[in-house]
Amino acid sequence: MTRLSAITRILATAGVVAFAAPAFAADEVNIYSYRQPELIAPLLERFEEETGIQTNVLFLDKGLVERIQAEGVNSPVDVILTVDIGRLTEAKDGGVTQPVESELINADIPEQYRDEDGEWFALTKRGRVVYASKDRVGDIPITYEELADPKWKGAICIRDGQHPYNIALIASMIAHHGAEYTEEWLRGFKANLARKPNGNDRGQAKAIMSGECDIALGNTYYVGLMMTNDKEPEQKDWAEAITVLFPNADDRGTHVNISGMAMAKNAPHPDTALKLMEFLASPEAQEIYAEQVFEYPVLPGAEASEIVQSFGEINPDTLPLSEVAAHRKEASELVDKVRFNDGP
Repeated sequence: MTRLSAITRILATAGVVAFAAPAFAADEVNIYSYRQPELIAPLLERFEEETGIQTNVLFLDKGLVERIQAEGVNSPVDVILTVDIGRLTEAKDGGVTQPVESELINADIPEQYRDEDGEWFALTKRGRVVYASKDRVGDIPITYEELADPKWKGAICIRDGQHPYNIALIASMIAHHGAEYTEEWLRGFKANLARKPNGNDRGQAKAIMSGECDIALGNTYYVGLMMTNDKEPEQKDWAEAITVLFPNADDRGTHVNISGMAMAKNAPHPDTALKLMEFLASPEAQEIYAEQVFEYPVLPGAEASEIVQSFGEINPDTLPLSEVAAHRKEASELVDKVRFNDGP
């Protein structure tokens, strides 16, 4: 077991106690992460090898912002790693991040994938795509707008409408079309559901294989995770049953969400935190990260893994993610207003 792996395991179970020492070493950086430790370990191990800076990771599955707020000026965290534009903006709005000025980061992260105030930066992106039955639907062009078309009545599966992945998509629809259009779209979408929203993205692929529905919404990276899941080989069958369709590929582009990073407001090691963030934004790190999590690098020209490339070419929506985030509350309210989670 590497030193990083041992630290990660300890912190994942021991929590903040592992950061309790009152003195902070100058050659370390402390990370709070919403991403599973094994997904970021290869990145951090490479960073340690190249810089000699020790990385300490605390994995959290919820309450990251609240924890940092409670820790206040004594918080040990330097860098926040998370997924979803909502969680990044939640950290900024919660006052637990600080602006970062770095020519290196700005050169590697396109403007649409970073906060205008420099308080968060994307590292990888994932498409919110349509999983389609290979046998009953096949490889066809499709749009998000089309999900409300009666031709799909009784054919669509989806997870909870209030899940952050779906809220981000609905928020993007508001940004493109306005709230009135999106409300009617949600009503049509709801009428086309095969069942009440439930399960996770992988469960939607399973439902397609079983014939419960013909299409579903899911993130691209789950397909890669299913295709390589040796512990639960039945998931490989779920992945084999579906084709990945990229909605709106021929017009505005497919909605994408992100994983990202931010520097903590009271980072005790701002210099090493910046070094880590600049490393994570680099082409080398983006490709390592994207390979590990089956996502797309945000750096133009950086390559996704062979598995991700096998899904086909993605044409990402160019809408700045800050505009999507601005409509998240409205999107959540619309989900409740149309009673989306009640099903058809």
